[in-house]
Amino acid sequence: MKAIRRLTVRPVLPDPLRPLSDLARNLRWSWHAETRDLFQSVDPECWAASGRDPVRLLGTVPPARLAELAEDRRFLRRLTAVADDLDYYMTGNRWYQSQSGRPPAAVAYFSPEFGITAALPQYSGGLGILAGDHLKAASDLGVPLVGVGLLYRHGYFRQTLSRDGWQQEHYPVLDPHELPLALLKEPDGTPARVALALPGGRELRARIWLAQVGRVPLLLLDSDVEENDLGERGVTDRLYGGGSEHRLLQEMLLGIGGVRAVRTYCRLTGHAEPEVFHTNEGHAGFLGLERIAELCAGGLEFDSALEAVRAGTVFTTHTPVPAGIDRFDRELVARHFGPDAELPRIDVERVLRLGMETYPGGEPNLFNMAVMGLRLAQRANGVSLLHGGVSREMFSGLWPGFDADEVPITSVTNGVHAPTWVAPEVFRLGARQIGVQRTEDALTVGGSDRWDSVADIPDQDIWELRRTLREQLVTEVRERLRASWRQRGAGTAELGWIDDVLDPDVLTIGFARRVPSYKRLTLMLRDRDRLMDLLLHPERPVQIVVAGKAHPADDGGKRLVQELVRFADDPRVRHRIVFLPDYGMAMAQKLYPGCDVWLNNPLRPLEACGTSGMKAALNGCLNLSVLDGWWDEWFQPDFGWAIPTADGAGTDPDRRDAIEAAALYDLLEQRVTPRFYERGASGLPDRWIEMVRRTLSLLGPKVLAGRMVREYVERLYAPAAEAHRAMDPDSARDLAEWKGRLRAAWPEVAVDHVETSAATATAELGTTLGLRVRVRLGDLAPDDVEVQAVSGRVDTEDRITDATTVPLKPVGGPDLEGRWVYEGPLALDRTGPFGYTVRILPAHPRLASAAEPGLVAVPSQELVEAAGLLMR
Repeated sequence: MKAIRRLTVRPVLPDPLRPLSDLARNLRWSWHAETRDLFQSVDPECWAASGRDPVRLLGTVPPARLAELAEDRRFLRRLTAVADDLDYYMTGNRWYQSQSGRPPAAVAYFSPEFGITAALPQYSGGLGILAGDHLKAASDLGVPLVGVGLLYRHGYFRQTLSRDGWQQEHYPVLDPHELPLALLKEPDGTPARVALALPGGRELRARIWLAQVGRVPLLLLDSDVEENDLGERGVTDRLYGGGSEHRLLQEMLLGIGGVRAVRTYCRLTGHAEPEVFHTNEGHAGFLGLERIAELCAGGLEFDSALEAVRAGTVFTTHTPVPAGIDRFDRELVARHFGPDAELPRIDVERVLRLGMETYPGGEPNLFNMAVMGLRLAQRANGVSLLHGGVSREMFSGLWPGFDADEVPITSVTNGVHAPTWVAPEVFRLGARQIGVQRTEDALTVGGSDRWDSVADIPDQDIWELRRTLREQLVTEVRERLRASWRQRGAGTAELGWIDDVLDPDVLTIGFARRVPSYKRLTLMLRDRDRLMDLLLHPERPVQIVVAGKAHPADDGGKRLVQELVRFADDPRVRHRIVFLPDYGMAMAQKLYPGCDVWLNNPLRPLEACGTSGMKAALNGCLNLSVLDGWWDEWFQPDFGWAIPTADGAGTDPDRRDAIEAAALYDLLEQRVTPRFYERGASGLPDRWIEMVRRTLSLLGPKVLAGRMVREYVERLYAPAAEAHRAMDPDSARDLAEWKGRLRAAWPEVAVDHVETSAATATAELGTTLGLRVRVRLGDLAPDDVEVQAVSGRVDTEDRITDATTVPLKPVGGPDLEGRWVYEGPLALDRTGPFGYTVRILPAHPRLASAAEPGLVAVPSQELVEAAGLLMR
């Protein structure tokens, strides 16, 4: 029989056990081993059956067991110690509290997904895991972050396989009352709400759930409330589901509703109001519009409010391809804003202008969320050094006239939250070497360039650790594989072969990620005979564990999954290669530590960062990867192997795959497997162990989320907070007025004449030339601009590379025709083909970058040809 209504019945804990409830409701347990150990000791069987979820555990433990624990003095001492530890963690000073100056009072961090723990399934892949790691690292460092997201009633999806290997999606309904969440409530006990106006006088209402992530509150908006119509209730039904209007409403709720939720939370709890707003990818870009509307309601004009909002906003882009960005039809966006919808006091055309692709190469009828994010943020970044360069190139149309390397998008390379991803066995090995507290500090705060103490760990200990982790993975794989085959319809009698799947003494390769085509799940299948030879080699076999989900609407990705699964089903190799369905955090935490090699073979440069290899590295796993994302930045032969790429413009995709697959096989056959199986005088693989040691000691400190968050604080949050404080209403009006005057006057700004003291086209190294430039400034004054000399080596097309810029100084006042003369030195500081030019840029003390207004004046082609601005 089916229930007509579902309730959640909470356990009544005996008074001595009340602290268990607080421990279960703070998600710090997901990365704090002592707290998890305490919950396991409550009832080991219930702990395993609950999926290691403390909230579910406490709902299933028999009352008799709780009564027994309430009298168990040893358990109560442990409970008191763990509760006291959490209290100290929540209230004590940490890294952030020791920072000099005035760091932000609070930072609001918006993301469409958050991967905190498998017990709160609100993520699909890397973006969400990264956001979760960002919150955890901020908590460990004491950064006053407030997370903002949506609560999806179906999460992303659960993946199973059909008998013939086709991906099946399942959407379990999540009951928030059974999750580690609490409703945010008004003083009268009613749920706190936010509402958005919809066309036709309708409203989209949402309540606010609170997840406590250590010290960081995470606010999750939920539209499944009775006051909403059926359509509105479904806005937060699932992550990345539905059509364009569904996605637009999700993103309006995340951005606009999210700001309102933050204001509500601060009002109800007394939390400091955020001085900085950080949008993790473009999905939350509408948050800037809501903040503009707030300031306009307080009396500021739109342009002034825009400048004030930009000063305190940080935008992070994660995609290296335009297809990865949400874009909406102009008319759809227009319908949801204005007098009959949301933000009625703001002219719809002003809203549209922020997101339209009105630049060369753009589609002028499309509203681009990343473009809006960049226009609403004074500071922006990519997520690796290479991705920063790709982003500057991709968005360069927004800054016409500037070289791509001058586009104001920097990079902060992603990191991973070590306490979440480091296996307990690895942590214990470190603690045995330097103590528990120092190990915790090394993994959370970071700050050192190398972990020298790893050098003192004996080879035997490292090798035994690696085998233990591999053995645990083998056990995990067999359990999951057996469950998967049962879901595919196999009977128990058919599954005896699973007892021999994988071998704890065989070189183990891991490959797990989302399955878009550019990540090339099936590159390893390019030459199946060669792969089979590797898997079945009599002396040096390899075994491969593969996992990954294709997007529900991506049939191409599902075909790749099916192709891999069918190969792995082959009785000749199924003991050496497995595909595990339903890749998620719980699986990943066993997979990364248990692999010896982490494989990554995307199409370069389409991997923005790719953090799975970082998690593997923290457990002593070596990387075998294309030089993309973070691996391009930090690869050394000490840490693993780089797969050569054939990414020249003239290589067709099929040939490129063939070349790169062959390079992968060559590396495995000639370099990777021989080193793993080669034994030194001690009987151990000395050279392999040395690579593990160097990975841990040199790469470990770099890949930490603690390092990443410290970089965000120092390079982006602190300057944004300073700019925010300086942007009072008068300053905002002044900057907006200046930009308006600048844009109106810029068509008249020009370089009229350039001359140097050089008499010939050759000169000696170290010579300093005098440069004299005549410019027109129209209605602008010298204080409004900077006239620069730009010089450096030139290529065969006379493009300046590795440029040096030097400001020139005005000499006297304007002549009768209003022209100004600027002078300055030009140092010839390098040999070979050398060139220079001059340009005029806007200048204002409140600009974060001279490129910010997107305006530049350079010499005309006629002037260049007349001046001969090239020296050889």
